[in-house]
Amino acid sequence: MNKNCVNIIGAGLAGCEACYQLAKRGVNVKLYEMKPLKKSPAHKSDNFAELVCSNSLRSNDILNAVGLLKEELHRLDSLIIKTAYETSVPSGGALAVDRDKFSEKITKTIKSFKNVEIIEGEVCCIDRNSVTIIATGPLTSDSLLKAISSLINQDYLNFFDAAAPIIDGESIDYTKAFFGSRYNKGDDYLNCPMNKEEYDNFYKALITAETAEIKDFENNVFEGCMPIEVMAKRGSDTMRFGPLKPVGIRHPETDEKYYAVVQLRKENVENSLYNIVGFQTHLKFGEQKRVFSMIPALSNCNIVRYGVMHKNTYINSPKVLNKYYSLKKYPNIYFAGQITGVEGYVESTASGLNAGLNVYKYINGLDQIDFTNETAIGSLSSYISNESVNGFQPMNVNFGIMKPLNENIKDKLIKKTRLKDRSLNIIDSMLCLL
Repeated sequence: MNKNCVNIIGAGLAGCEACYQLAKRGVNVKLYEMKPLKKSPAHKSDNFAELVCSNSLRSNDILNAVGLLKEELHRLDSLIIKTAYETSVPSGGALAVDRDKFSEKITKTIKSFKNVEIIEGEVCCIDRNSVTIIATGPLTSDSLLKAISSLINQDYLNFFDAAAPIIDGESIDYTKAFFGSRYNKGDDYLNCPMNKEEYDNFYKALITAETAEIKDFENNVFEGCMPIEVMAKRGSDTMRFGPLKPVGIRHPETDEKYYAVVQLRKENVENSLYNIVGFQTHLKFGEQKRVFSMIPALSNCNIVRYGVMHKNTYINSPKVLNKYYSLKKYPNIYFAGQITGVEGYVESTASGLNAGLNVYKYINGLDQIDFTNETAIGSLSSYISNESVNGFQPMNVNFGIMKPLNENIKDKLIKKTRLKDRSLNIIDSMLCLL
């Protein structure tokens, strides 16, 4: 077995993170990426680490599980998190990035390593005798999926995901919108309010709009990225308790409250593009234009990128992977990213970092790293390798999958603080081992 070079298939967030962790430690890496020769329906850019669903890496609050995970990754020198902060755009309490600058910088960093060889083209087979990280994500090509299915000796699982439309900032009616965040915590969102009549008309149009034909969509939708029209069909007020929630949003000058509020998030530092928050959709393009234009501030909106549906694929990880992200049957082959069942950009990054560090240990004959489920990064690897999980489904990081404290604490703030302190103390104690 050749341990002098590591193959990484896929240059998304997980693949780039794994590549960085190995390359900076002097390991020779062959990074395979099918772009720009071939793209999935959701990909537009030729650069690595393309963000296709949202530009947000979610909450920065360290007492939030994903905020804690970001802090752990930051301390572990994550390329993705470091670059995200360097290319961030204002987004209230969340970490959002300029998509183009983010991907460009990641690509430049990876290509700067002399011990990284970039190989463009689709990978259709897997060498079972090489040290390999498969990080092709939820948009893995059909030919590689067949090879993966053969490798793990099981059918792969899949669900469908959705992306929200992006609006040209110049086409927004700013007389019917205002900047601000919930509970006056900044001005990073552009709020597009609706009264009850406007909301009711929008709701009726949305639930009767024509959708693109997607086989088995309704049975496979992932709750964390639900199409807005599917959410609406669950009840007339469902959106008002979700992405159109008006609670805590008032006009900064008039103090007026609203029946429903659509929020737009900045897509780039120039503030020329905005993402409609929570509006993942699989409506036909013409219907998106017609229905979303019923939002008063977007009556003349120019949609520069329509919402699209794409099939997301993941393997039944508890059956085939261990807590180091390597196959139980082939310990030289690792998986990373959303194909493992971790859900979200930050979670994918964490799996890539974890897999990269463990591959480094593996090729050097050292004990692999168990971050344990007392940390956020370790709780993800524990979750995807837990064979007792019934009906395995993709999962975002959350405190529920972390090991409980040894003490019964009723105060939620104190409890989260203790979980955070325990986790970061463990991470800091492990830095000398990496």
